[in-house]
Amino acid sequence: MEGRIEMYKIKRENPKPLYIQLEELIRNKIESGEWKPDTAIPSEAELNRLYDVSRMTIRSACSQLVQEGVLYRVPGKGTFVAEPKIMTETLAHIGFREQLERMGYETTTKLLDVSKKEASYSVAKRLKCHPGAPILEIIRMRYVKGEPISLHYSRIPYELCKNLEVDDLENEQLCVLLEKNCNLKPSRITETLESVGANEKESQLFRLPPGYPLLVLEDIMFTKDDDPFEYSKVVFRGDKIKLKYEYSI
Repeated sequence: MEGRIEMYKIKRENPKPLYIQLEELIRNKIESGEWKPDTAIPSEAELNRLYDVSRMTIRSACSQLVQEGVLYRVPGKGTFVAEPKIMTETLAHIGFREQLERMGYETTTKLLDVSKKEASYSVAKRLKCHPGAPILEIIRMRYVKGEPISLHYSRIPYELCKNLEVDDLENEQLCVLLEKNCNLKPSRITETLESVGANEKESQLFRLPPGYPLLVLEDIMFTKDDDPFEYSKVVFRGDKIKLKYEYSI
């Protein structure tokens, strides 16, 4: 490693803190493909010898990258390069499963629950119906290579989805079924994104400790008459997924 020409070097005359310079150097090694996923990075002693920075500087840089999911630690073995986050686009135009499959990922879906319920106040507010109105709630878990990656909640006014074939929900995307069987296709979508910590239920489903970083994407789909017909919430593993937004100005 040390025989290679460095694209970035630690420059002490640079006003940028040394640990940030080291972070950028490590990122460059990873993004260039020199340091590959699931391989160990040099030890603290090696990094100290290669770049002449203190172990405190090395630990600060690596800790930040571990927190961001760029690196991960294995006790007793060292620090390793994490798998890159899956870059997906907003779900407003193309389903998450279809995006993953187009990128070549092997996906599976598990249907956790389908049930007729009474709309809570928050759900009723989003669907513009009365609290207690009948809705269909669908909960699914999506996996990539057998690892849970996203948890999907969908709520639909019950009278709009009576023709929905629930048996197909594990094998077909909900948006496809709603259009094909219920003649529901969005003409307008509102979307919000926020970061949360995993609650008890989510930590069990994702097999993660409580408080683990997750991303929550909420969508409300509207018909051409501007009536809301689906309120969805998708919970992603924040260390595995990166959402891309693109706008025309």
